[in-house]
Amino acid sequence: MGEYCAPAAAAAEGDVLPRAPVAAAGRYLYGDYDRCSTKQVFDNLHGNISLDPLAREFVDTEEFQRLRDLKQLGLTYLVFPGAVHTRFEHSLGVYRLAGEAMNNLQKYQGNELGIDRIDVQTVKLAGLLHDIGHGPFSHLFEHEFLPRVHPGSTWSHEHMSALLLDSIVDKHAIDIEPDYLKVIKEMIVASSDVSTAEGVKEKRFLYDIVANGRNGIDVDKFDYIDRDCRACGIGSNFQHWRLLEGMRVMGDEICYPAKDYLSIHKLFTTRADLHRTVYTHAKVKAVELMLVDALVEANEYLGISLHADDPEDFWKLDDTIVKSIETAPNDELKKAKEIIQRIRRRELYKFCNQYSVPKDKLDHFKNITAQDIVCSQITSKVLLKEEDVAVSNVKIDLTRGKDNPLESIKFFKDFGCEEKFPITDERVSHLLPVCNQDRIVRVYAKKPELVEAVSEAFENLQLRMYGEKTQVHDTPTKKKRRFN
Repeated sequence: MGEYCAPAAAAAEGDVLPRAPVAAAGRYLYGDYDRCSTKQVFDNLHGNISLDPLAREFVDTEEFQRLRDLKQLGLTYLVFPGAVHTRFEHSLGVYRLAGEAMNNLQKYQGNELGIDRIDVQTVKLAGLLHDIGHGPFSHLFEHEFLPRVHPGSTWSHEHMSALLLDSIVDKHAIDIEPDYLKVIKEMIVASSDVSTAEGVKEKRFLYDIVANGRNGIDVDKFDYIDRDCRACGIGSNFQHWRLLEGMRVMGDEICYPAKDYLSIHKLFTTRADLHRTVYTHAKVKAVELMLVDALVEANEYLGISLHADDPEDFWKLDDTIVKSIETAPNDELKKAKEIIQRIRRRELYKFCNQYSVPKDKLDHFKNITAQDIVCSQITSKVLLKEEDVAVSNVKIDLTRGKDNPLESIKFFKDFGCEEKFPITDERVSHLLPVCNQDRIVRVYAKKPELVEAVSEAFENLQLRMYGEKTQVHDTPTKKKRRFN
C-alpha cells in the first residue's frame, strides 16, 4: 500500500511531492496523475470528465456499474419521458464539480488553507461515491418502502454508501490508505444524521463541498438540479458556476460574495420547484404508491428488505427488481404482479384531491393516514376500507424545514474584505417568501369506482380538522362519477 499512498504528514508540512514514476504495477501516488493516466468520459451536461487512475478503479467495479440500472428520479420517467438519466452519470457529474470547487479554492487560497493533492483527491472521490448506497428507484426505497416493512427504520443511503465503500475496497483490493478512506466516508455522510463532520478540527470546510450539512449548498445539488431540469424540460436560471467561482473560505467556513445572495436563493427555490412540479407530481406519486404496494407484497417471498442489512447483498438490488417480480414463478406474488401490470397499462390509483396544510397549523401537523380518511366517512353508497385508500404526505422546503437556509450562510462584501456576515431577507427584497415550508396532503382511490366515496371522506376530514375545506377546489362531480 505504501507505494501508492503518500504519507499525509509530508503533505501537511507543505512539501512539494514529485509525481511518482510509474512502477512495475502501474501505480501512482494518491492524488497524483498526468494526462497519460486519465480516461476521458463525455457527459452531456458537463462535457469531458477526466477520471484519474484511482477513480477509474472504483468506477470499473460491478458495485459502481450497478448505478447504470438506478434511474436518478425513480419512476418519474413514466410521467416525464425524458427523465431516464441514472445515478451513474450523476455521480460522474458530482465528481467533476467537486474537482472544479477544489481547483478554484486551491488556485486562490491553496497556500493559505494548506490544500494539497490529497485533499483534492479525497473530495473528488467523495463526490464520485456519495450515491453508491442508493436502493432501487432511489429515494422510494429509503423513504417509502423500508418504513412500510420496518416501521421506524433509520436506514439511510449515506450510511449504506459508507458500508459499501468498505466492501468494495476489500473485495477488489483497491490500494488506498485507511485514513484517506475514513475521511471519504465522513464526507459522504456529512449531511446525514450520523455525520461526524462537526467534530473535525482541521479543514472542516472540505466536508461542506459534496454533502453540506451546515447550510445545504453543495455540488451534489448543483449537478442534480441542472441535470433534472434539463431532463424534464423544466426551465432553470440557476448558475452554479457563479458560486463555484465566488466561493471563499473564511474561518474554516465557505462564504460567498454578498452580490450572489439571490443566486443562492435561486438554488433553493429551483430545488423546491422541482419537488413540487416533478418529484412529487400527483401522477408520479400515484405510480410510486402502487410500486411500494407491490414491493411490500413481494417482500415476504423475495426478502427484499433483508438485502438492506448487508452490503455484500445490497449492491445486487437495482431497478430490475420489477422484472424479477414479474418473472417469478411463485404464485404468492400474484397480487404484486397484478399491481405492476396495472402500472404498465396506466391503470393508476385515482387522484382525488389535495390540500395544503394551513401555515398556522404546520407546527402540530401529523401525517394523514388511510385510517383517518376511512374514519371520516359519514354516508356513502359503499363502505371504505383502509386498503381502498392511499395517502401521500408531501413536505417541500428549502432544505432546512421551516427555517430559511440563507440565515446559516455567511457572506463577504468583496475579496479584499476579511469580515463575514449573514444577510436577512428584509435587507434584500420584500418579495421573498415569509414561509419556507409547504405540507401537502394528497389522497388516492385504489379502485376507480371509489373516487366519489374517497373524495367525500377527504372533504369531511378537512371540515373536522379545520372547520372548512382547505383544498384548492372541490373534486369535480364529473370526476367523482366517471367510473360509477
